[in-house]
Amino acid sequence: MESQLLPFLCEVQKNDEKAALVSIISTRGSTPRKAGCQMLVYPDGRIQGTIGGGCGEAEVRQQALTGLDTGRSFLYTVRMVNEAAAQDGMVCGGIMEVFIQIIQ
Repeated sequence: MESQLLPFLCEVQKNDEKAALVSIISTRGSTPRKAGCQMLVYPDGRIQGTIGGGCGEAEVRQQALTGLDTGRSFLYTVRMVNEAAAQDGMVCGGIMEVFIQIIQ
């Protein structure tokens, strides 16, 4: 776990709140961050930490919010390799697999 997230995760647990802990578990090609990077997503959309910023992070943030609604943890793949990704500003050209863990 990234140490800067630990105090925020402790607060979530202490206050019996919900959040989604997003962890990059693997990458292929060029990605903004590598395996092990994490961010915490709150139900109101706030985040702590980063998995790289930009459109890829926004996509994962939205998936985390969906996970918070369903209460289910899951794997999600962000593909930054096609023409549509380039049009959205994702210029890395890689793939990130993330685990979205729901904390309740």
